[in-house]
Amino acid sequence: MEYKKFALIFSLLLFFGFTYINSGCSLQSKIDYSTQVKPILNKHCIACHGGVKKQGGWSLLFEEEALAKAKSGKFAIVPGDASSSEMIKRLHHKDTEERMPYQKEPLKEDEIAILTKWIDEGAKWGEHWAYKSVSKQEVPSESSDWVRNEIDNFILSKAKENGLNTSKQADPITLSRRVSLDLVGFPLRNKAEAFFVKNPSEENYENYVDNLLSSPQFGEKWTSMWLDLARYADTKGYERDDSRNIWRYRDWLITAFNEDMPYNQFLTEQLAGDLLPNPTENQYIATAFHRNSMTNDEGGTDNEEFRTAAVLDRVNTTWETLMGTTFACVQCHSHPYDPFKHNEYYKFMAFFNNTRDEDTFDDYPKIRHFDSTQRVKLHSLENWLGKNVSSQEKKNIANFIKTFQPSYNSLTCDEFVNAELSDTKWLAMRNHGVARLKNVNLSGKNSLMLRLKIYLPGGSLLVRKENINGEIVAIIPVNKVKPEGGWQIQEVPLFINKGKHNLYFTYQNNALLDPNKSGIQFDWFYFNSDFPQKKSPEYLVQKQNYWDLVNASTQATPIMVENTSDLFRKTQVFNRGSWLSKGEEVSANVPKLFGGLEKNAPNNRLGLAQWMTSPNNPLVARTLVNRLWEQLFGVGLVETLEDLGSQGANPTNKELLDHLSYSFIHNYKWSVKRLLKEMVMSATYQQDSKLSKEGLNKDPSNKFLARGPRVRLSAEQVRDQALAVCGVLSTKMYGKPVMPFQPQGIWLSPYNGAKWKKSEGEDQYRRAIYTFWKRTSPYPSMLSFDGVGREICVSRRIRTNTPLQALVTLNDSVFIDLSKKLASKSFIFKQEKESIKKAYKMVTGKEISQAKLNSLSHLYSTSIAQYKLKPELAKLLSYGRKEEEIISFAGMVLVCNSILNLDEVITKS
Repeated sequence: MEYKKFALIFSLLLFFGFTYINSGCSLQSKIDYSTQVKPILNKHCIACHGGVKKQGGWSLLFEEEALAKAKSGKFAIVPGDASSSEMIKRLHHKDTEERMPYQKEPLKEDEIAILTKWIDEGAKWGEHWAYKSVSKQEVPSESSDWVRNEIDNFILSKAKENGLNTSKQADPITLSRRVSLDLVGFPLRNKAEAFFVKNPSEENYENYVDNLLSSPQFGEKWTSMWLDLARYADTKGYERDDSRNIWRYRDWLITAFNEDMPYNQFLTEQLAGDLLPNPTENQYIATAFHRNSMTNDEGGTDNEEFRTAAVLDRVNTTWETLMGTTFACVQCHSHPYDPFKHNEYYKFMAFFNNTRDEDTFDDYPKIRHFDSTQRVKLHSLENWLGKNVSSQEKKNIANFIKTFQPSYNSLTCDEFVNAELSDTKWLAMRNHGVARLKNVNLSGKNSLMLRLKIYLPGGSLLVRKENINGEIVAIIPVNKVKPEGGWQIQEVPLFINKGKHNLYFTYQNNALLDPNKSGIQFDWFYFNSDFPQKKSPEYLVQKQNYWDLVNASTQATPIMVENTSDLFRKTQVFNRGSWLSKGEEVSANVPKLFGGLEKNAPNNRLGLAQWMTSPNNPLVARTLVNRLWEQLFGVGLVETLEDLGSQGANPTNKELLDHLSYSFIHNYKWSVKRLLKEMVMSATYQQDSKLSKEGLNKDPSNKFLARGPRVRLSAEQVRDQALAVCGVLSTKMYGKPVMPFQPQGIWLSPYNGAKWKKSEGEDQYRRAIYTFWKRTSPYPSMLSFDGVGREICVSRRIRTNTPLQALVTLNDSVFIDLSKKLASKSFIFKQEKESIKKAYKMVTGKEISQAKLNSLSHLYSTSIAQYKLKPELAKLLSYGRKEEEIISFAGMVLVCNSILNLDEVITKS
């Protein structure tokens, strides 16, 4: 009898043991919240019990909410007691009206078993892997001749775990092309490359890698990646989509990548370069990262609405680009799947809400770019100021000269009488016109400087305090008219210098007979102390320098500038995400999940940058490592570059991701070049990309990287490679965007009549990164190869295969022109096979196979036959050839065009 009892108990234990084992939760191991519980909750429960909805007054998103009483007064989760937990009872309920998930298929038994065991174990909450600090990883010990560095240890271990065999090294020509495409964006064939191909060794390969890393073209390639993230364009967006002069930011990026600026500094200068001590011109330019947000120039729009839209865009871009996390939905409600609360979005928004930009036509604030003569004057003036005024006064004067800040934009005026915001851009006033400028702090100010247009001289322009009959604060002369009503800058004394006041501008000019016509228009107002008067021989010289610089005509780049305390802008929560429905006021902070800002950090964008680049930040390094990996291997270690959160893809090799992230911070000191070198020096990267039957069956998408990468080139690489292999790629760097060939009529710019004006000379053959980018009409051939409009940041381009891509490389005038160039360099009259061999090698770097030679020779023969029937078509491709060569050359052009379209040419393998 005792034996039978024992057998029964043993059988039951065995049965339940297998049940738990089969459900993925053995009796011996504890349930892991992040990997086992959270996926079930996200899939079945969060939609009704999360950040958006809290059915029954209960949410599973945050621990304190999940463990609180539900609306019914019962506890859904009782830690340590699943049988008393209403949640588990509802999962088992037979009544479909009571059973959860409501009106959905019931959970599977193994899922319920996991949740039950988790509650019985105490319902320990866990943290998603991406929100935990990056820690040092133990490198798997794999003894193999295949291993070249620590990356390979991780890859080999994972390959064995999945029953895969790694691949041999790719041939030298393939490998040299691959690494060149990856590091500089096109096949860079130089002495270092030739020496490696002829003498393939690890040392010679490393020398070639170093050569590529030090190439000026390195910065252009990696800037190309960053421009999608920065939503860079040469226009402002929206319906009008007028031009924007912001190319110096693109040039700053190129230089930063080439100089291997540490990534923590790279981010700091882009987020808060203006807040650094004594910022340089380049540090100001870096902040254009967040001035790539769109501006709406269309008349009749609400400037505050679109200023707010730009601020929201900066929040979302910062999270997606720099931290690989979806945060945009938190604008309207708490995150449905990750622990970010609704009001935390606005606390984070407060970092960006206090900047000077206000959706102005001129994209204020901007950094003005002085020429060499003007820079000498500025240097002389700053030296004189340093000796004669306080450091703060010197800083104020210098900042105003460089940025015209902090000024009040006239579009902030209101209470118009016979006045208006002309085209919603500038304050314009008619006869007997009145407008108000609110809350101006005049304490310590004794001058008003303003930028205005005077269309009709004469009349009276007064500034009054508090109302239209109030005390006169300033009298502004309106006698000087610039040619064609151009802008001018005037300075007048203020009669009071105390208190904060509403100022009323009153304009009267009885000579202005047309009641619908404006006599005067304003751009901005600047209240400050006038230029310091000093008794010194240099005083008049420096005052003249000051006015020469203020009135100088300069180019300028939109930048970030923080509001002064006088202009501080408070931040409020938007109820349900609507900027018109403002709720509680909040101050700048990061989500509670991440603790807070660094100790003693300022509560502004600089403090934010310090928090983001702290070694304790769990997301920044991981995001960049994942992004670089995707650029090299085609897919990130986490496929969803834009979302490392709980709804993103699971890492294929989390330990490797954390190992590289930790090394990036602590060993490589945030060096992007060192990180890239570690990746391309690995045996993993150098593998042959040929697909085996084993690989196809066990890992068709190459998640575990037991073979080399094989991916289609990016839009920029397709163009740059074609230019390079045809021998016409311009090495000219930096400067204004260019306009390579584009058919007429693609651009339609009704407001300003702007047209695509084809660039001349070598500008036709500059790299894709320098092509003018219009948001509403991007360069067509780039769009065909998955380029993006850049209205918002794009973390990854999804590669497509469409017939339009072949139509580009076979029909686009750019590629026809390049085919002529290639043919002219490879054509040997009456030696078509030798010509084809030469062209193929120029493009691919390899000798052509007999099968491919036969195919291309057949194409050549067929083309010749056609051209003999229609010689006028051949003349279109003649490229100045002799009469007897025209038909043969035209056939070669067609062959070269086909070579540029080959799959092996537009693919990295």
